[in-house]
Amino acid sequence: MIFPIILAGGTGTRLWPLSRKSYPKQFINFIGKHTLFQNRIMFAIGNKLLKLESPIILTNEEYRFIIKEQIREIGVNSCQIIIEPVSKNTAPSILAAALFLNKKNPNSIMLVCPSDHLIPEDNILEECILRGIELSKMGELVTFGIKPTKPETAYGYLHLSDKMSKKSQKLYSFVEKPDKEKVREMLASGKYLWNSGIFLFSVKDIIRAFENFSNNTLKNVRDSLENGNFDLDFFRLEKNSWSKCDEISIDYAILEKVNNLSVVPFEGRWSDLGSWDALWDEQKSSKSTLVKSKNVSTIDCENSLFRSEDSKTQLVGLGVKDIIAIAMPDAVLVANKNRAQDVKKVVEKLKSKGVEQAENFPKEHRPWGWYESLTSGPQFQVKRICVLVGGKLSLQSHKHRSEHWVVVEGTAKVIINKKENVLKAGESTYVPLGFKHRLENEGKIPLLIIEIQIGSYLGEDDITRYEDKYSR
Repeated sequence: MIFPIILAGGTGTRLWPLSRKSYPKQFINFIGKHTLFQNRIMFAIGNKLLKLESPIILTNEEYRFIIKEQIREIGVNSCQIIIEPVSKNTAPSILAAALFLNKKNPNSIMLVCPSDHLIPEDNILEECILRGIELSKMGELVTFGIKPTKPETAYGYLHLSDKMSKKSQKLYSFVEKPDKEKVREMLASGKYLWNSGIFLFSVKDIIRAFENFSNNTLKNVRDSLENGNFDLDFFRLEKNSWSKCDEISIDYAILEKVNNLSVVPFEGRWSDLGSWDALWDEQKSSKSTLVKSKNVSTIDCENSLFRSEDSKTQLVGLGVKDIIAIAMPDAVLVANKNRAQDVKKVVEKLKSKGVEQAENFPKEHRPWGWYESLTSGPQFQVKRICVLVGGKLSLQSHKHRSEHWVVVEGTAKVIINKKENVLKAGESTYVPLGFKHRLENEGKIPLLIIEIQIGSYLGEDDITRYEDKYSR
């Protein structure tokens, strides 16, 4: 039995302002019809050759309902989602999945995949995985290396024991992100691959490796799992034991220390889409080095990426080259394309200044749908709220504000102080300060309302919950 383990907790700060902590790159549709996360799930669910089991997804508290909605959109409902209390990098995450599976079948195999990479050629990946499965049956821990296409300094590398070929071989060492001079020497030797962050090994073998090289992590993760609990469709790891784990990658914690590590080369297309220049590189063509989205107009521009995420914002470029320009409703990034890796520094600077856009979108996702702030001022705020089919807000009240709801699309079931009413498009209702109320969508299409808040304090923490479908 082969279980896909999907790691979905990253923040993708180098793709700011489109990717932010509240809604990172794995959940965004960069290329094609689906998000990067959905592509990995569909590879796991729909793969007839590998016959993979239902995926196990590891993520954090903030993304759990985003994940539920994204797998619902592609018609999947059989994934197990494990919630990490705090981010501790890949070693504790992978071990948690291994111990979880160990209770079911210690002889099962784990295929560990990041959720935020672009791998268009599934057939080549399948061939590599089949080779990795044979190695795992011989007790090997397997990592997959990508054949380099350029001297990339943003990736880690795998130093092979011998010159690269299509055959698997032993790993000599890991190399962290090298400088430009070093990476050219490395590629000239023919002994280096990009580190993909994709792994394959049996449950019993990876647990044994932790026993030998990271027993303290093993103890803490095992305690966290034993004291965890199921909550709705999620399994929550216990926080106290989990917090004692070192924040460390599987490479440092285990793979650099073992003597049973093999590398399977992957020669297909791959990108971690870790920065805007990586997206530009993926979308440019032989005919044009100018990449642009809808809502963009350019004159005499070249070697640049223009992207507008707001239908009401027309982004215009005139006579520029080597530029990255990203327009969002609440933030705009303009950067030299050669500085794309430094966008992370921009986010850090904005955070230090307390700028909300550093991590948060105007649109906030909730288990029942989403809302976004349209405008605000002293003692008032206007929001657009979308309640998905079957969604139900908590029964709640506010100490500092009243609310006026206007239904724009769909049908709303409204409860205000135990009085139930149904509102259709064009109808409205008023929720006085302090009244218990609830909004629910029992219709067949998403419910869209405009909410006008009036009060002395309008923060999201002014909520007293009495009942909640989502156990918040």
